[in-house]
Amino acid sequence: MARTPIWKTIAATLEGEIAAGHYRAGDKLPTEAALAGRFGVNRHTVRRALADLGERGITRSRRGAGVFVEAAPTEYPIGRRVRFHRAIEATGKLPTKQVLHVDTRACDADEAGALHLTAGDRVVVYEGLSLSEGTPIAHFISVFPEARVPNMAATLGEVTSVTEALRRNGISDYTRSETRLTATRANATQALHLRLREGDPLLKTVGLNLCPEGRPIERGLTWFAGDRVTLTVRSD
Repeated sequence: MARTPIWKTIAATLEGEIAAGHYRAGDKLPTEAALAGRFGVNRHTVRRALADLGERGITRSRRGAGVFVEAAPTEYPIGRRVRFHRAIEATGKLPTKQVLHVDTRACDADEAGALHLTAGDRVVVYEGLSLSEGTPIAHFISVFPEARVPNMAATLGEVTSVTEALRRNGISDYTRSETRLTATRANATQALHLRLREGDPLLKTVGLNLCPEGRPIERGLTWFAGDRVTLTVRSD
């Protein structure tokens, strides 16, 4: 039978101790030398285990300072008024977004059905990463009907907030009509963006937002890193 590599056992042990609260967010882990002595291995094996924890966002290495535990999973509510910046700020953390690309193209069948469009109608596509305290927690793709927000692509070149971009395009408010949640696995690209390993668990949400008049204004797909976010469904 195949044996589990020692570095994986060390990584799992340290991950379990972090989850149990032995090391809290911001705490420094023991040095490579100390861990090598504890587990009876060489420092190269310990280094591989620590690299694995870092790749999965559990720890962060600071040059010359050591390896530190990342923040605990971020609480993220899903309700009628989902606002990324507001939700992250409510947890006391700093929210940021990284834009991957903004494009305008013809809609596909799923987008046409959700946004009440005709096949071939143009949509604005906004793809990026949501970060909490500098750690990527989600990969998102938001799709908007261009005819209803004709300047959306240009606006998203100026601001990263969907709420602010919609406001600048005459949409002062919007509400979530539905959210579908499924479990999935990170593909190679998502793993790279979210600092995960390919195949790691993700929580996928597909949401539809409506403008005050009841017309669909945004179809959003979001893939949350499974071990960095706690999703809370609210009835508001």
